[in-house]
Amino acid sequence: MMSQEQNDLITRIGPGTPAGKLMRKYWQPAALIEELEGARPIKPLRLLGQDLVLFRDETGRYGLIDRDCPHRGADLAFGRLENGGLRCAFHGWLFDADGKCLETPAEPVNSRLCEGIRQRAYPVTEKAGILWAYLGEDAPPAFPDLDCFTAPGAYTFAFKGLFECNWLQALEVGIDPAHASFLHRFFEDEDTSTAYGRQFRGASAGSDLPMTKILREYDRPIINVESTEYGMRLIALRQLDDERTHVRVTNQLFPHGFVIPMSTEMTITQWHVPVDDENCYWYAIFTSYSAPVDKNKMREQRLELYELPHYRSRRNRANDYGFDAKEQAAETYTGMGADINVHDQWAVESMGPIQDRTREHLGQSDKAIVQYRRLLRQEIDKVAKGETPLLVLDEAHAKAIQGPATMDGIGPTRGWEAYWMEVDVNRRRGAPWTAPVPSEIAEKMSRLSAAE
Repeated sequence: MMSQEQNDLITRIGPGTPAGKLMRKYWQPAALIEELEGARPIKPLRLLGQDLVLFRDETGRYGLIDRDCPHRGADLAFGRLENGGLRCAFHGWLFDADGKCLETPAEPVNSRLCEGIRQRAYPVTEKAGILWAYLGEDAPPAFPDLDCFTAPGAYTFAFKGLFECNWLQALEVGIDPAHASFLHRFFEDEDTSTAYGRQFRGASAGSDLPMTKILREYDRPIINVESTEYGMRLIALRQLDDERTHVRVTNQLFPHGFVIPMSTEMTITQWHVPVDDENCYWYAIFTSYSAPVDKNKMREQRLELYELPHYRSRRNRANDYGFDAKEQAAETYTGMGADINVHDQWAVESMGPIQDRTREHLGQSDKAIVQYRRLLRQEIDKVAKGETPLLVLDEAHAKAIQGPATMDGIGPTRGWEAYWMEVDVNRRRGAPWTAPVPSEIAEKMSRLSAAE
């Protein structure tokens, strides 16, 4: 258990809060690029508890500025794209992507008022199908060389979804290896050849065993947690028999991301981005190592499940997440359909807008959550002391953070440590875009080879 003060410390991210200061040291996913397509590329958004407006001007340049006009506070999200900027519909004041005031048309011709007006603006950059924003005071950090950022655009696909709860409880589902055997349990296995684009529905590497069967029948994984230069690595072992063990390797990417295997060909890099203290978006980048991503199929699959423009799940709190008692009895453990994101959404939203951690009781299977919270408090404290937190990188160090390596496969019960690294290395070396082998994995393989 923790105190209410401790819970507030690690969950609340508004301007001026300790965790908010930490979050503002990192680039944040702000919108999918496709959200700024169309005849009127203007999007109001709320990010880290701040109300902003994102736009693309006539030259294709992206801008992100505070949403209230500095003249009389009118909503700039209803403005017009004109003359190199965003013009307020109230009195016509015009601001460019840097927040510079270009015109104050109601003022006298010789007025110099405009020269002293500046709307606060924030850096925006495009990466892997996502527009990223930096809300901090310092210069933005460099992006690490993650696979999802180094892969060509044809090999990645980005999507998002809304969770109506605090970002931390949403993130903690992703670093909880034990829950998948229950929350994502399917009572019948499908043809794994039809699993493209769907998590936990394919076969594990090195076998024809469907992941659904493994999760269902082996529900007491041994969980190992390792500290890394980017956050944490989680290893979940499900021993099938004396000779074979299912190995699943995932990663926590500090502060609010994780990288997990989706299939033998694809990984998911996902961030749980705070809208405010009581809502968050998950942003996911699917990265393929074998062939270009079928973006049309991936998008169609998800648009059947999510409503635009807010990317809300069609199964949500308002309709009990589509709960069906007959389905729960015979098909899925939750009775809430086949989309595991809906399962996760129910679990974390049912905790309340901000989980009351003063009432929880953690066990051995929660060791990753315990370690992450310790890491989060440590990095919040660093920022309070004026120190640089984990994964705030300069250009020189960004190249060293690669991968990170993941896997989902069945290997030898003795020797699984080398097996999982070999699977990841072979996948990388077979990628048409030649994904680099992370240095830490290469070093571990070298040590294991020497030991043998």
